[in-house]
Amino acid sequence: MARYIIIGNGIAANTAAENIRKLDPAGSVRMFSREKHHFYYMPALPEFLSGEKDLQGLTIHGVQWYGDRNIDLQVNTPVTDIDTAAKTVSAGGGKHGYDKLLLATGGYSFVPPIHGADRPGVYSLRTLADAEVIRAQASEAKKLVLIGGGLLGLEAGNGLRKAGLDVTVVEFFPRLLPRQMDVAGAAILQKQMEAMGFKFHLGVTTKEIKQRGSGLTIILDSGQAIETDIVLVSAGVRPVVDLAQKAGLALDKAVKVNDAMETSAADVYAAGDCIEHRGVFYGIWPASQEQGRVAGVNMAGGSETYAGTVPANKLKVVGIDLAAAGDIDADGKLDSVVCQDAAKGLYRKFVIDQGRLAGAILFGDTRGSDAVMAAIKDKKDASACRDMLARLDFDFSCL
Repeated sequence: MARYIIIGNGIAANTAAENIRKLDPAGSVRMFSREKHHFYYMPALPEFLSGEKDLQGLTIHGVQWYGDRNIDLQVNTPVTDIDTAAKTVSAGGGKHGYDKLLLATGGYSFVPPIHGADRPGVYSLRTLADAEVIRAQASEAKKLVLIGGGLLGLEAGNGLRKAGLDVTVVEFFPRLLPRQMDVAGAAILQKQMEAMGFKFHLGVTTKEIKQRGSGLTIILDSGQAIETDIVLVSAGVRPVVDLAQKAGLALDKAVKVNDAMETSAADVYAAGDCIEHRGVFYGIWPASQEQGRVAGVNMAGGSETYAGTVPANKLKVVGIDLAAAGDIDADGKLDSVVCQDAAKGLYRKFVIDQGRLAGAILFGDTRGSDAVMAAIKDKKDASACRDMLARLDFDFSCL
């Protein structure tokens, strides 16, 4: 009977476990998680902050899911060591043998080297445990400074705005959502968020966080000072690689894997936010899910390959629909077709590279986004319908 060990309990880990079970109903599957909670939907943490969701509403796989699949999940049990020669992991005070091992340790919130970032009242959001602490502190606060204008940060800021806080955003880039929006689209988003009550300081960096009585003062590189009660830093994700490093696995930006999701050590696989594939670190839910699927199938004796993931997001930003995929051409170097109605908060952009659809932004109206994302993934020729893309009533079925 094969012995499978999975380190982690996020989307990559759970997808891998599910696919192992499909191919191998009899093998032992053991999962170790450093968190105390079962698998939950991390992108919905901002809704937990606002009070719109509770723990039950966030949870994807409860105790019964693991029991039904005969998966031994040990929460609040971090793995401290991996011995790839003996094929064991150390966790919970003992050693556990494996035939196939998956490293799915995820990522952590990056906090820039800001003087004072370690002060009480300064937080980052990555886990449900983080969210529980932030929500408790926010209940006694009136003002929040959010450092970072990326997706999770804006959603977290909006969750706390709904909870009653006055929110000010400080962003290094001169626009919001630099990975999903170009200049024109971000300007429409900013205007809508300002109407909700958000305040923005863009194109600046935080120089220092000072203590001010029971509160904090943010000092910008422009010299401006912003008073606040709490600070939330949302400056990106970095891979958790300490175990992989101790085990001697090949690393660069993250744990290096091949197309089968195999690491440099025999019978050790990796997936999710702790890995890089063909030199790319994704750090997004859809990529982690597909990587977990490929790893799980291959661990159980199958033969699947991972060819990469087209960066794509279909979501809501502060309650507004957004779909962004592929190359959004923020610098305007490629041919593009733009259709916008600022009064209605609508913005569409289609990026064309050598006649093929290379990227798109659909903001305020995401009808047809599935067809658009499929066309980008398939590198479909968009020459025949290029001129029609600028119409708000465009028929996406022609893609």
